[in-house]
Amino acid sequence: MSTAAVQDARKQAEALDNEDSIAFVRDEFNIPTKAQIASSRLADSHPAALPASEDDAKCIYLCGNSLGVQPKRTVTRLNQYLTTWATQGVQGHFRPLEESPLPTWLDADAKAAELIAPVVGANVSEVAVMQTLTANIHLLMSAFYRPDINGRHKIILENKAFPSDHFAVETQIRHHGLSTEKSMVLIESSSKDNIISTEEVLSVISAHADTTALLLLPGIQYYTGQLLDIPAITAFAHKHGIFVIWDLAHAVGNVPLYLHDWGVDAAAWCSYKYLNGGPGCIGGLFVHTNNSVVAKEITDEKPEEGYNNRLAGWWGNDKKTRFVMANKFHPVAGAAGFQLSNPSILDITSLSASLEIFQEAGGMEALRSKSLKLTNFLEATLGHMKEEDRAHFRIITPSKSEERGAQLSLMLSDGLLDTVMKELEARGVIVDERKPNVIRVAPAPLYNTFKDCVLFVEAFSAALEVAKQHAL
Repeated sequence: MSTAAVQDARKQAEALDNEDSIAFVRDEFNIPTKAQIASSRLADSHPAALPASEDDAKCIYLCGNSLGVQPKRTVTRLNQYLTTWATQGVQGHFRPLEESPLPTWLDADAKAAELIAPVVGANVSEVAVMQTLTANIHLLMSAFYRPDINGRHKIILENKAFPSDHFAVETQIRHHGLSTEKSMVLIESSSKDNIISTEEVLSVISAHADTTALLLLPGIQYYTGQLLDIPAITAFAHKHGIFVIWDLAHAVGNVPLYLHDWGVDAAAWCSYKYLNGGPGCIGGLFVHTNNSVVAKEITDEKPEEGYNNRLAGWWGNDKKTRFVMANKFHPVAGAAGFQLSNPSILDITSLSASLEIFQEAGGMEALRSKSLKLTNFLEATLGHMKEEDRAHFRIITPSKSEERGAQLSLMLSDGLLDTVMKELEARGVIVDERKPNVIRVAPAPLYNTFKDCVLFVEAFSAALEVAKQHAL
């Protein structure tokens, strides 16, 4: 960038940061410093919050699409959980403690469901905080994928699906004694950047409508950052009698979702990206009330009637009978009835700490409003780079704001990725790479600033200069 362009971008960023009504939530997070990310040894103690005057020492962390940074209150909530365990033992399951913000362990999953429901646009009864992403996808398919070899047996997914989704579909098909050659349909993109148009999705659905049992798609495609038209695709699939599951790993906590109103059948997500739950933290699932109702009172004589069959465990059993230890499954109505084992309270406490901040920030509408401004500003600032630098990358994420979340994926010229990533890290910038040529840049509205976007572009420009020299 030219000196004038840099100065202008910094002034714009300063003005936008000053206007940011949710800027206060940035202070709720531990953003690593440049010195910390450069260090190769474990710190002696948990890092204390940096004084505001030292804010410039923080790294430029634009990797919330891979792992969100740590909320400061996570340590507080986990210490409260550990204190409960240390002082109450097994009583922590049932005994509410005065002055404790934490629910009993018996009710921790229900409290987490209350916190996540508005993030995904669901009734509380339609969500469960449980397991992990791929495990939840398998559990949903075990309940709702019932292939008929002479009728509906196919599963439709994208050809560039995240490997876990692809593996899950393959193995589910084989689990039912079918072949992937006949029962797995891949949506091919006509775009060189792998953008899947809604028309392409609908065309594949139409072509296989009579033989398709299930559709599995990402809310946001992990590689390109494309936001798919969830309501339109869901409605079209339903017209053809196809059950729809959405993988919301990159959409949850990133864009507003209205799963109940959109009539989504089921969905699953992880919580360590935009939800900031921590590495490998507990996931979640959504099952629309139409698919999770317990239609009648279940009796011990016919316990299998009155609800949709699923792989079951004791934590999905009604709380009134859960601890009776009788081998009669009486599922909780709603998504909670799909739970298996008692969940990790450590995980739920960590996730809930972050979800508290979502509430304080004003929810997904407020975050989306800032996110649109952040990502648009990042795109515009990239566009002000020198022409000779812009010739060595292109943005493969859709340019329309309504077709993307917080992420911009940059496709570099061949041979530049390794050097660019090394140079960015040396300048205190953390982004995500997808070999052979893509870096994914994600300004998360909870903790990123407009200044972060400018500093990234400055560092990226410098990194490209070094990479081009190395490539000669």
